[in-house]
Amino acid sequence: MVGNDWVNSYLEAILAAEPGIGDSKSSLLLRERGHFSPSRYFVEEVITGFDETDLHRSWVQAAATRSPQERNTRLENLCWRIWNLARQKKKVEGKNAKRAAKRHLLREKARKEVTADMSEDFSEGEKADVPGEIPTLSDGNTKGRMSRVSSVDVFENWFAQHKEKKLYIVLIRQVTAPDVDSSYSEPTEMLNPLDTDSTEQEHGESSGAYIVRIPFGPKDKYVPKELLWPHIPEFVDRALSYIMKISKALDEEIFEGGGGQVWPVSIHGHYADAGDSAALLSGALNVPMVFTGHSLGRDKLEQLLKQGRPKEEINANYKIMRRIEAEELCLDASEIIITSTRQEIDEQWRLYDGFDPVLERKLRARMKRGVSCLGRFMPRTVVIPPGMEFHHIVPHDVDADGDDEDPQSPDPPIWSEIMRFFSNPRKPMILALARPDPKKNLVTLVKAFGECRPLRELANLTLIMGNRNDIDELSTTNSSVLLSILKLIDKYDLYGQVAMPKHHKQSDVPEIYRLAAKTKGVFINPAFIEPFGLTLIEAGAHGLPTVATINGGPVDIHRVLDNGLLVDPHDQQAISDALLKLVSDKHLWTRCRQNGLKNIHLFSWPEHCKTYLARIASCKQRSPKWQRVEFENSDPDSPSDSLRDIHDISLNLKLSLDGEKSSVDTNLDAEDTTSAERKAKLEKAVSTLSQKKISTEKIDSKMPTLKRRKHIFVISVDCSTNSDLLSVVKTVMDVAGDSTGFILSTSMTVSETHTTLLSGGLKPQDFDAVICNSGSELYFTASASSEDNKTALPYTHDPDYHSHIEFRWGGENLRKTLIRWISSVEEKKKMKQGEILCEDEASSTNYCLSFKVKDPASIPPMKELRKLMRIQALRCNVVYCQNGARLNVIPVLASRSQALRYLLVRWGIDLSNMVVFVGDSGDTDYEGLLGGVHKTVILKGIASDLRELHGNRSYPMEDVTPLNSPNITEAEECGCDAIKVALEKLGINLRKP
Repeated sequence: MVGNDWVNSYLEAILAAEPGIGDSKSSLLLRERGHFSPSRYFVEEVITGFDETDLHRSWVQAAATRSPQERNTRLENLCWRIWNLARQKKKVEGKNAKRAAKRHLLREKARKEVTADMSEDFSEGEKADVPGEIPTLSDGNTKGRMSRVSSVDVFENWFAQHKEKKLYIVLIRQVTAPDVDSSYSEPTEMLNPLDTDSTEQEHGESSGAYIVRIPFGPKDKYVPKELLWPHIPEFVDRALSYIMKISKALDEEIFEGGGGQVWPVSIHGHYADAGDSAALLSGALNVPMVFTGHSLGRDKLEQLLKQGRPKEEINANYKIMRRIEAEELCLDASEIIITSTRQEIDEQWRLYDGFDPVLERKLRARMKRGVSCLGRFMPRTVVIPPGMEFHHIVPHDVDADGDDEDPQSPDPPIWSEIMRFFSNPRKPMILALARPDPKKNLVTLVKAFGECRPLRELANLTLIMGNRNDIDELSTTNSSVLLSILKLIDKYDLYGQVAMPKHHKQSDVPEIYRLAAKTKGVFINPAFIEPFGLTLIEAGAHGLPTVATINGGPVDIHRVLDNGLLVDPHDQQAISDALLKLVSDKHLWTRCRQNGLKNIHLFSWPEHCKTYLARIASCKQRSPKWQRVEFENSDPDSPSDSLRDIHDISLNLKLSLDGEKSSVDTNLDAEDTTSAERKAKLEKAVSTLSQKKISTEKIDSKMPTLKRRKHIFVISVDCSTNSDLLSVVKTVMDVAGDSTGFILSTSMTVSETHTTLLSGGLKPQDFDAVICNSGSELYFTASASSEDNKTALPYTHDPDYHSHIEFRWGGENLRKTLIRWISSVEEKKKMKQGEILCEDEASSTNYCLSFKVKDPASIPPMKELRKLMRIQALRCNVVYCQNGARLNVIPVLASRSQALRYLLVRWGIDLSNMVVFVGDSGDTDYEGLLGGVHKTVILKGIASDLRELHGNRSYPMEDVTPLNSPNITEAEECGCDAIKVALEKLGINLRKP
């Protein structure tokens, strides 16, 4: 087994010591057991399937002991230590198998439920083709020098066709630290084209590509990516502000300030932290999101668990659970998931609750046929391999003898460094380029070469395994691989046939490929699993046929290039047969070389960009669509101007005191109509009502001036009782100055909010806006003087908010699934005392499904509820609120924190002017209120009893809370003096002159 060749020496020494085990001086434990063969036990029970490199250190210590008796005791301890490690490994494997089986059962159950809902089985039309596959081109002849990139002309033609559509690409991230190059801290960097003379006139001075570096997090300090999570909200806020400025600037340039704002076509997140940011930006802007992720969190977690690493240790080091939740959010929010290989989809993304390849194909087939997916959504997965730069690669043709077409050119120095190892350097070279890691399977390669005499007679073997000075200075893993290879060279007497140069430069790599091609050799990647296989593309670009593992990315590369053979990396005979076939069959070698050179352009950057842009164009485009609102002129300096003065914005919808739903939809039968029909009827009725009001009444509204307020206090304190909330509200309002605006943000409905305010002697007009139903509703308050109907609530709904947050909202289908889930939980729990959860119709709206929690002890934690929804392909945001007495289910990208960002996007409200007041704890959306560019005041002692709602979390609160942030402070108590002190710490002085 790979990495265990050193075990042979162990066995030899153990066998040599065996006679001493049976004599009277052997250890007591072994005498009591009778005859015991350590070598047989070692081989039969441990070596078959066990690899533990740190045993080497134990053996060195044991072998260093001179006393035979003590040496035998150490051997015994070594054997039993191995046994214990093997037993623990089996336990870990058992746990992993149980976890995988449980996940499989949950997924199969979800598939059955989805199929039952859709009342359809798979049809032949739903067995969709593999997404993103690039077809293999037909055979052709490629002779002489290859053009630098043959797809450039195609790309230029494509660009010419879309020349009128200006494309701007913006990359965002900044690093400022003394030990990091200063170029990473430059605020803006324009990316100039290679050929500036010919492209500046057509593409602009930067070809529309920029790197914008936005500062966030600690200053002058490099922060590892595992510690960036608490600072993501700040990055999102600053990036959002930048995008809004650019949008306004483009409006001035293109539309001359005519209001035709230019929005991003898409937002692309790369890796988990950027994906988390992209999801929040996508929701705030209501534009499509695309995500690319490699080496995903769940895959890494599975690998580390298989190694026996405790989950707590893994999470502490890698913040792995926070990363996994971010990747799940990317699945919720993305239109497209881009991968480099099909293996990433089948082996990595399938581990996530929010993705099921089978269900994805079914939903996609239904969408193609125009059949409803009943509120279920799954992102489209597309395989687009990363591009490479080929302009510097000019492969040379070789004649029948393997000579270069320019024999007088001097040989690169690296050639002689390699050739000095060979007794016959003219033989074809088998080239492997990889680090000396057991996963790369180089030991098996050497065995395959050494044990195949025909292959040894026909070819040489070159192993480029990084740079080294002394093997003893390498890591234990790398040194063990190198030592194993050296022993195999000696065992098979491969001297003069294997090259292992100690040093090479990165610039030497192309010359190494060229040397292998010159000798009509073969490149091999025998790794047990290869995520992508960049070296295979490099080899193909130099006209070198390949042999590669069947596990991972090489399968996709081979499908495109068709320039070699695939092998099972565990099959030593298959490896040697494939190599022998390529080096012995010159016609096959030539055909593979020509195929590689002909098809390699499919991995160029122009081809990558063309495919990527085509996929982006296929997304259902969406962007903010604001309803036209006419405002009267107002005095910008008037202290009374605020959003509270808006009483009619287009809809002028009056809400009944009896509940959330307007009387206009009381005649709609919720059971007999679909969600879309209900929505259409409601919009028609509201439109009719609005037209009647407008025709008889002049719109009396003023320009929203909350953005002109010096400070905006957002009260987002979640209290167990209304009296506690009112006490906090009054205290905060007493502290505020005259130029301060107020927003109340809660999980209550608007009618509950209104009743609560009146019970405390407060007026709705004291607030500029209220955020209700955990962020799914946004209302502005109307002036008291404008109310002509005393039975109506003095609030006006923002007419654009619902269209902004409705992305992937399941509506009625989601409600049915939740009702079915409630029934299954009750049946599973065998509840005898009645319901544990029931629908709260009075508190529900079209964008918030509310449920009363009758038995909080029987309700699963938040992470389990999210998992259920994701497995069902239902995208939503689930919030436990009101001290666990209510469950609010809202659109996936809606939240109280996102509602604040909407105020920036829609009305231009500066987030840095906001101060968000929260308690010690709160509803399960509490964490989203803490970070960002806004200031946060934590009122100590308030809502501390709500911490139980956050029990059994996937990751600790510290992974999302920015410690020592200058934007977050604490008030020792909910008192005026304590709050003033806290505000002064944030640089806010409200003292009157």
